[in-house]
Amino acid sequence: MTVKKQIIKMTLPLAGGLIVGALTSKAQDDYKQYEQPPLAPPPAAFPIVWPVLYTGMGVAYYLADRYTTDKSVKVSHYAQLGLNYLWSILYFNLKLRGTALIESFCLLAAGLLAALIFYDHNEIAGLLMTPYVAWLAYASYLTAGTIKLNHDKPGFSRDF
Repeated sequence: MTVKKQIIKMTLPLAGGLIVGALTSKAQDDYKQYEQPPLAPPPAAFPIVWPVLYTGMGVAYYLADRYTTDKSVKVSHYAQLGLNYLWSILYFNLKLRGTALIESFCLLAAGLLAALIFYDHNEIAGLLMTPYVAWLAYASYLTAGTIKLNHDKPGFSRDF
């Protein structure tokens, strides 16, 4: 594998995350506008946490995929990554909050599956996915909590 391909594998999640971040640039305003559940982080946490998680995910994918031809590594990685990017669009841009909640549980399952597959190919890769999977569980809690607290507010959601 060329150095260029190695770098692409490691940085693609972060690059995609930056693009989705730009597409959902009003997310911070949306987050501040509505009541948040207990244990919700301050808005400033998200631009710190996500680049770290995306970088860890990219390194994990590179390590898991480095010496295998098993397509499950690639399929699981890109499936969960696509679901990850989709969540922000559903929740912030389209305001399909209920759909985003269902999608968040699918994303959590896909992230966990990817972590387990990565672990089977490279233990460090699987362990690198642990903070990401934990954050996905936390994000599902935040999504559900925000919906519960705000579902009846005008303009909050288009699918209630």
